Amino acid sequence: MDDLLIKLSRCVEFGKTDKSSPYPPDMKGQDGADELARQALDNGITPDEILEDALIPAMAIVGNKFSNKEIYVPQMLMAAKAMNSAMQHLKPYFQSGETKRKGKFIIGTVAGDLHDIGKNLVAMMIEGGGWEVIDLGVDVSTEKFLKALEDNPGAFIGLSALLTTTMENMKKTVSAVREKYPVSKILVGGAPVTMDFCQRIGADFYSPDPQGAVNYLNQTI
Repeated sequence: MDDLLIKLSRCVEFGKTDKSSPYPPDMKGQDGADELARQALDNGITPDEILEDALIPAMAIVGNKFSNKEIYVPQMLMAAKAMNSAMQHLKPYFQSGETKRKGKFIIGTVAGDLHDIGKNLVAMMIEGGGWEVIDLGVDVSTEKFLKALEDNPGAFIGLSALLTTTMENMKKTVSAVREKYPVSKILVGGAPVTMDFCQRIGADFYSPDPQGAVNYLNQTI
């Protein structure tokens, strides 16, 4: 594999966003994901190669480390930030259709819930896994989820709830999606959510961590 891609993958894994970033300390003063992604494109490496050989493997390592409690939310956020800085250079190619994504994933925190850290981590991990992410934000009504599905036929949908009091809204949204789009795949997550709750409300998949969601999506294609 190209040395630039190896370096880029390492920057994403350890959260080195750009040259000016002081984190991590042992990579201080070195080019980060931002510079290396640009250099890779300038050297003729395709966006697909950058995504498949550097970003996706790096985020998979990060996801597995998080699942195994080898790293925690702050390190996940730094890695996601580095990945996003590299993705900014690739997005024009995705938007032009020159490079294809694996599929579309709609995500949002359900009505009445303003928590977004978990949702953001999942969104970043899934985008880093090669998917187009449509992030509806927080406090998302059932109607807004349905409109997003209408605008993006065949998309997967992810619902997040961080409060036990908003789990009922998650249930209502799942029911509405099931009624209008019965073949849509629904993923649910959040601190109070369990596999038992997922099954009871008729959702398709639950994972306690972001990498599980990425793995599930990849298994469906």
